[in-house]
Amino acid sequence: MKRAGRLHAPELEAIAAPPRSRSPEHPAVIELRAPTPGIFVPAIAQGDLVTTGGVIGELVVLGRAITLVAPRATGASAASAASGASGIAIQLAPTAHAVGYGDVLVTLDPSLSIAASARNEDPTAAPSAVDGQVFRAPTSGRFYGRSAPDKPPFVAEGAQLAHGTTICLLEVMKTFHRVTYGGPDLPATARVVRVLVADGDDVNAGDPLLALE
Repeated sequence: MKRAGRLHAPELEAIAAPPRSRSPEHPAVIELRAPTPGIFVPAIAQGDLVTTGGVIGELVVLGRAITLVAPRATGASAASAASGASGIAIQLAPTAHAVGYGDVLVTLDPSLSIAASARNEDPTAAPSAVDGQVFRAPTSGRFYGRSAPDKPPFVAEGAQLAHGTTICLLEVMKTFHRVTYGGPDLPATARVVRVLVADGDDVNAGDPLLALE
């Protein structure tokens, strides 16, 4: 019960400011802003793809860590919300720092993510997106690569996997399922080349989670 409580950590959505153009020669960018004052601890780096609902970091407010995510697309406003919360991070403070309400946390360029979004939406493109062997999600759910925001990841690049190694937690209907390595189509041991999804990402059954060798 104690661990489950940490997994259901408090969560806030960043504020997506309306798109603004950097200059006539450059496309509009999106600014994700702080929803409350605190210490912002980034969980992404410059050049990372940020998607709606994806974790961008933590806000530490009065000593309490709150998971901060990009705004989610819901209902009839899905199209407009998606355009206001997805893109490649082009500007981001690399270290923890104090922020006030409405301060810019990360600047996104949505034009850079068009190709990536097209690959994600096209099921025929998924197999070719990752070369070599992959570990796939056994079921749909929300991906968590660590037991709590302040805990180390279950697996990282270079990690050696054996039968029973914990890969992640998948949240399905508010219940967390531990996913472990193994399966008839996988070798007895493997090395993680790359983790293909970020904490808080929603995945479908069969989606690649890890690139292996």
